[in-house]
Amino acid sequence: MTRRQKAIALSVTLSVLLLAAAVALNIGWIVINARRITPLIWGVVSFAIIIAGIIVYTVVLVLEIKRNEDHNTFLNAVTHELKTPIASIRLYLETLQSRSLTDDQRRHFYEVMLADAERLHRTVDNVLKAGAVRERRSVHGTDVDMAALVRECVDVAVLRHHLPPGAIHLDVEGEQPLVVRGAPEDLQTAIANLLDNAVKYSGDAVRVTVVLAAPTPDTVWVRVQDRGVGIPRRQLRRIFRRFYRVPALGAARVTGTGLGLYIVRSIARAHGGRVFAHSEGEGRGATFTVELPRAARA
Repeated sequence: MTRRQKAIALSVTLSVLLLAAAVALNIGWIVINARRITPLIWGVVSFAIIIAGIIVYTVVLVLEIKRNEDHNTFLNAVTHELKTPIASIRLYLETLQSRSLTDDQRRHFYEVMLADAERLHRTVDNVLKAGAVRERRSVHGTDVDMAALVRECVDVAVLRHHLPPGAIHLDVEGEQPLVVRGAPEDLQTAIANLLDNAVKYSGDAVRVTVVLAAPTPDTVWVRVQDRGVGIPRRQLRRIFRRFYRVPALGAARVTGTGLGLYIVRSIARAHGGRVFAHSEGEGRGATFTVELPRAARA
């Protein structure tokens, strides 16, 4: 049993005991004052207020314990995400400084350090983006060609993760332009986070399908489907919460901050859309769909 579970169990136990004591006192008060209406009414009302206060206090306490635990988990994850690439970059720099290396070795070291620097940049960017999108309720942007934007995100994901050609397949349905009104940088962030998740949770054999379509005349869908570790159905409603991460599945040990899907949901909502997930269960892959309102002129 974790520390949070112990604290919650203790809080609930104390609340149950207090409620039981309050109910016992209430019953005793009713029995004693059964023939006196005014004391009886005031006693029942007072005890009802006490019981309601105990329940509210318990709920607030449990939520606060959970929030503190989520914050601690987030800090540990961010610390790991920052320390790991920094340690890697430092090791390669010390090696470059102390040893004579061939041009090929130096080139490889530079590539690894650039990849680590990109990982650092994405971690910091996600933390900053999570704070920005939390306060945003709507976006007034420009017309965005989703086909071009998604294609660019796919190309960047292939380069970033060093994937072979065809690992991420893009399918654009229909011949009409799929245009939405929004902020291109935010939309790129949302699609990039979905692609990164799909690649990370695919294991060694990355096979990701991205479908861009217009299921109705007024909406545009971006659907990212992987064939990886999958998501238990009971977790599907929780994965978009801030700091939430699905418990490790099988041999999957994927690091992260727990902000990626939260950012995706916040960006989709700010653009007047939504995001939803589907999975048949562990080991059966997952599908994430971003639904956005289509621009009027499209």
